[in-house]
Amino acid sequence: MLDDRKLEVLKAIVTDYVSSREPVGSKALVERHKLDVSAATVRNDMAALEEEGYIMQPHTSAGRIPTDKGYRLFVDRLAQIKPLSSAERTAITSFMNGTADVDDLVTRTVRLLAQLTRQVAIVQYPVAQRSTIRHVEFILLTPDRVLVIVVQSSGRVDQATLEVPVTDESELHALRSKVLAAVIGKTPADAASALASLLEGVAPDARSFAGPVVAGLLEAIAAEPAAHVLVAGVPNLASGPFFEANLRPLLEALEEQVVLMRLLGEAAGDDVTVRIGQENTDEPFQATSLIASGYGADFSASLGVLGPTRMDYPSTIAAVRAVARYVSRFLTVG
Repeated sequence: MLDDRKLEVLKAIVTDYVSSREPVGSKALVERHKLDVSAATVRNDMAALEEEGYIMQPHTSAGRIPTDKGYRLFVDRLAQIKPLSSAERTAITSFMNGTADVDDLVTRTVRLLAQLTRQVAIVQYPVAQRSTIRHVEFILLTPDRVLVIVVQSSGRVDQATLEVPVTDESELHALRSKVLAAVIGKTPADAASALASLLEGVAPDARSFAGPVVAGLLEAIAAEPAAHVLVAGVPNLASGPFFEANLRPLLEALEEQVVLMRLLGEAAGDDVTVRIGQENTDEPFQATSLIASGYGADFSASLGVLGPTRMDYPSTIAAVRAVARYVSRFLTVG
């Protein structure tokens, strides 16, 4: 067990290294952090921390830098989560205001996280298993083109444009009324079954019109987002010399949807999860730290940021937590 003074020395080393990106020496720690002990005492504490594997010396005559084990102890016991400033809270609200649908929400969220943390942001599309159909609209664009719009309770909006001759617009309104009665309040799966039954009940002479419209509606309901995970802020990886040896495999891993889904899936939950260095199971990410949180009504989707292990953990944890809570409120209320 480390005593309180050694823990304070470790905290000071992590804080200074994150700020300066330079190995930290004992004299600098005493001067900057008012430790009320001599530099020799701090050197002894640093030697003990190094022996326990919490810090290391990158090369002879250099100061010390934290190890993954040191960062883990810092996150678990020493870090105090920084409250967001009023400017940051205002930025989140203003950036997310006016969100139109789930696609727009995910796009805004991933951009916001990258800007707030200056790291790589990763956002998984929300799982819509509990979503229900809120509204369906048919819009006659031209005499032979109909726009079908489906709005789900999650805020997701899907649409399809159909080539269907409409000789009598009242037929379109009548079909819409039947569709609304059949699908409103149902899950997409139940709505699809209801639409199949509805089509069976349409008179044979009307099926040439109703069939393509219902088929287009089924396609809109079943549509999936083009990507399961969105990524933003990749250029932030170039802001420091921390990935020089591993940048190529890391960039390749960031392009793999399955890998990102697994990475975020391991961090799903109702609170912030921090994975540091070797704690990440995929090799390309073992020189990084992941800070992630579940979001949504049942926390079944995740969002987070990926960056060097030398990261401002208190501020990044606060940003990820705040954005996840905001998005959850949007999906729950919306």
